[in-house]
Amino acid sequence: MTDLTRRDESAIAPPATPKLVRLHPFGLDGARTAPISLATALVLIGAWFLVAEYRLVPPLFLPGPQEVLTQFLAIAEEGYAGATLWEHVSASLFRIFTAAFVAASLGIPLGLAMGLNRWAKGVFDTPIEFYWPLPPLAYLPLMIIWLGIGEVSKIVLLTLAMFAPVCLSAQAGVRALPVERVNAALSLGATRWQIFREIVLPSALPEILTGLRIGIGVGWSTLVAAELIAATRGIGFMIMSASHFLATDVVFVGIGVIAVWAFAFSYGMRLLEAWLVPWKGKL
Repeated sequence: MTDLTRRDESAIAPPATPKLVRLHPFGLDGARTAPISLATALVLIGAWFLVAEYRLVPPLFLPGPQEVLTQFLAIAEEGYAGATLWEHVSASLFRIFTAAFVAASLGIPLGLAMGLNRWAKGVFDTPIEFYWPLPPLAYLPLMIIWLGIGEVSKIVLLTLAMFAPVCLSAQAGVRALPVERVNAALSLGATRWQIFREIVLPSALPEILTGLRIGIGVGWSTLVAAELIAATRGIGFMIMSASHFLATDVVFVGIGVIAVWAFAFSYGMRLLEAWLVPWKGKL
């Protein structure tokens, strides 16, 4: 075979198969954590059962899972402190929903304004940063003095607890917006309203939803304090009333009910986030 023939055969030979390189994942990379979380919950419940079963902690301080479940069924059937379980839950849900609506209605526009306008940030940043670190119990007496012991003081206390994280998250979402997007829109002749509607608001929306999740979580943690104000209904009232009589199993029931509803709220916000901002974490 001549050299010319070899060169012709090599010229028509198929190219080598490209080698595929698998990229190493970074962070979670979409990995499911639900099985791990479920296993962790089962381990914790099992440890709780064993501690209660072998009386490692007196039942007065740590009732067993069976006692808590029995007490939950009794409260669901007979009620507690002159109200059914649903009346307690609905009273707390009304306060949380109302406060969340007011906090979002005021906090999101103000946060967007603080991110866009230096005067708005200069005026409102100081009072928000001043009261935000304060625990709600610190200004609870003021709510009673100023607004009395009715529903208004409870809702205002919850609103103040939720308002700051919602407002500051909206502001952070605007300030994290790359200026190149705005300049590109301006070069194409976009108006200020179009820039706000098509660029600023969608870019800030992930942070806004995160702020709402945090705010609702803070609201649930403040609920017990809010229902200290002469309440006769509510999960927080049920917990505090039971603590006065050392009814630890009722306290556990109240804590469990709050935990379930708080988890449901958080999961609902995650579904809303996945629907409204499916691009989050993918850009």
